[in-house]
Amino acid sequence: MKSEVYSLRLSPALKAELQRAARRRKMRVSTVLEAAAREWLERNAADAKDDEEQKQIHAAMARYFGAFASGHRRRSEMVSELVRKKLEKKYGRRRLG
Repeated sequence: MKSEVYSLRLSPALKAELQRAARRRKMRVSTVLEAAAREWLERNAADAKDDEEQKQIHAAMARYFGAFASGHRRRSEMVSELVRKKLEKKYGRRRLG
């Protein structure tokens, strides 16, 4: 038994289209809207399952976060400087400016 009321605003064109569809199927507009809402929820349930799967993968990989160490505490902060030094060593020239 339906007991909940939900009020929504529609464009006049959409309202007329819903009314035509309901008349063709000999249904109430509320029944058409409920069917549309159920179909939308079913289609989007797959997204919720995917989100849950992503959370599980993230949790499984979390133990490995930060597990790689280079032995140099500031290495990630110094990437530009380290690359510049390697290029200078390899090509024997310094950047101008």
